[in-house]
Amino acid sequence: MALVISKILPPANVYLMGICGTGMASLAGLLRQLGFNVRGSDTQAYPPMGELLKRLQIPVSIGYKPENLFPMPDLVVIGNVIRRDNPEAQYVIENDIPYLSFPQAISSFFLRDKMSLVVAGTHGKTTTSSLLLSALEATGLEPGFMIGGVVKKHGCGFRLGDASYFILEGDEYDTAFFDKQPKFMHYRPFGAILTSIEFDHADIYPDIDAIVKAFRRFVRLIPEDGVLVACSDWAHVKGLLGEARCRVITYGMNEDAAWRLTGIRDSGKNGSMSFDFLYNGTMGSCEILLPGRHNALNSLAVIALCDAIGVDCKIAKQGLGAAQGVKRRQEVRGEIDGVLVIDDFAHHPTAVRETIAALKARYAGRRLIVVFEPRTNTSRRNIFQDDYAKSFAGADWALIREVPDPEKVMPDERFSSERLADDLCKQGVSAICLPDATAIINILAKDCRSGDVVAVFSNGAFEGIHDRLLEILRLRNGV
Repeated sequence: MALVISKILPPANVYLMGICGTGMASLAGLLRQLGFNVRGSDTQAYPPMGELLKRLQIPVSIGYKPENLFPMPDLVVIGNVIRRDNPEAQYVIENDIPYLSFPQAISSFFLRDKMSLVVAGTHGKTTTSSLLLSALEATGLEPGFMIGGVVKKHGCGFRLGDASYFILEGDEYDTAFFDKQPKFMHYRPFGAILTSIEFDHADIYPDIDAIVKAFRRFVRLIPEDGVLVACSDWAHVKGLLGEARCRVITYGMNEDAAWRLTGIRDSGKNGSMSFDFLYNGTMGSCEILLPGRHNALNSLAVIALCDAIGVDCKIAKQGLGAAQGVKRRQEVRGEIDGVLVIDDFAHHPTAVRETIAALKARYAGRRLIVVFEPRTNTSRRNIFQDDYAKSFAGADWALIREVPDPEKVMPDERFSSERLADDLCKQGVSAICLPDATAIINILAKDCRSGDVVAVFSNGAFEGIHDRLLEILRLRNGV
């Protein structure tokens, strides 16, 4: 139904369907900060967002039933996890209850009076958004933000803020069952960072051309007085630069980049890393806590955007040097008897390769054991079957979980964990395919030794593998 959003004012009652999703729970927190009465529903109040909502005292109904909606809300926000046949969604539509999608709600309530700074791209959106936040905060600003992860400094992924800027992670995934355009099309970008373009989200995009088309539409959204900071190392990114109406600033490792990364080195303290760059014939450097070439590029993009919008780059670099990043990105979960357990979100072959390279550099001399769960809609398909074999080549030992819920993909399209393990063995990387987290934990508990780094790659909870492994290591060592 048509909705006049100006009529929905605090303390109106807002109901969120799919409230325990990362973005939706953060939206619930933002709406609460605005003064709305907020509640919602989901299939389960799973961590970490279920815990966040409990801490915020936002009620969650388990299961989707029309009676959950009573007393009737003034507005319903429908998450993109919700299907058209959802009983709550059907009731909302049939009874003309005002509703919005998640991105529409962000745009309507939080961007009307702000300059939106959007980080988009296949890789690095969450981390780069958190780096941009840290850079702006160092200058004394308090921008609002909505980031698809838990920012370590803040313990959440959102803030209403009081500055003129609002930082957003710009997701190319679709908006809702009633709006199939990408989420970032609702985010009114004034300034944007475009980190990369590769094929992903095979469940909604048929090919790379469809992905490029989506990003082309995003680039065209930026107004003439805005700015696009784009990584020209990527051919598909470079091909879109002429589509922009605004000023375009490039960064990357190639010689044509306006901001060029020229070197990376270990700073020798606290595990931090320094990188050098060249801009307008002048050399610069920056020290960051996050490892890897990809994080040097992410940080360089932030410096370039800060310079473009008039933020003091010297102070911004201080903010980058203090940035702790977000949870689930090379996050150390614990170390027992010299066995270090790390949690990471990597699932795309490029992300896997870059994360392994970063971990090998940071923990040089230690055996790197990589545990992988092919859980995303793309990784459970065989689109990147051969690419994964190259991506894991830097690991010393790879433990590959069988595809969870394999029935979600047709057999002839399904990724084969067993084949990946075989391919890795053929190229000299010790690898094994295992049915589930329990089987993986049992092997690790028996074969891990002091000095090992166990990096777990998954976009989900992976059956609580991190805490379970650490507990078994404690018991094994009588800790």
